[in-house]
Amino acid sequence: MARQERAIRTRRLILEAAASVFDEYGYEGATIGEVVARAGVTRGAVYFHFASKRELAQGIVEEQFGRDEIPERHCRLQEFVDLGMVVAHLMPRDPVLSAGARLSLGQDVFGDFSGGAAPGWIQRSESVLEMAGRRGELLPQVVPAETAWLVTGAWTGVQIQSQKMSGRADLERRVAVLYQHLMPSIAVPGVLATLDLGVDRGGRVVAELAAARRARADRADEGGSEVGGVGADEVASS
Repeated sequence: MARQERAIRTRRLILEAAASVFDEYGYEGATIGEVVARAGVTRGAVYFHFASKRELAQGIVEEQFGRDEIPERHCRLQEFVDLGMVVAHLMPRDPVLSAGARLSLGQDVFGDFSGGAAPGWIQRSESVLEMAGRRGELLPQVVPAETAWLVTGAWTGVQIQSQKMSGRADLERRVAVLYQHLMPSIAVPGVLATLDLGVDRGGRVVAELAAARRARADRADEGGSEVGGVGADEVASS
């Protein structure tokens, strides 16, 4: 078990280092040697987990989907918005998301990654929209599959232009404006009035998730202390 945990940590370390390299140099400019140097591991360790540079890049593209955690909401359309806003908040701060976007959209490698990350984002968005439809949150003309495709494409275009024009400094604002324009054509009026489409929405959701993780960790620590304390008392009394 300890060996397996070390392997998982090493793989994650390699992915993080590789993401910073691909984000900085692109696919063609990135080298395994630079990944080795940044990860502080051996070349053999990299090839143990990833057989080639292409496989390493594919791992980064797939890793994006572990970085889009959002809380479950009573309003599914708020989840739909939160998904896009959380990614907009994290992308300038998270090399894995940033590199994944670059690898997915780079013309030199676009054909190698089965459409890049877009199919996964479309599928995730469609699932949330379908749940929203079952709850009566969508206007009658909304087709979840079509809307998911359209919004993913629009979000991607906003991200590209933000990267080119401001280095993503205005990405959250641009994505918020996108949702402010699109949601009236998707949500029923009663739901639309409740949606939080603020520019800082992504940051607030990320902070909420971090607080929840800290609370869970604190509860786990307290539970461990209580168990340890009971064990110590029992040993003393025996």
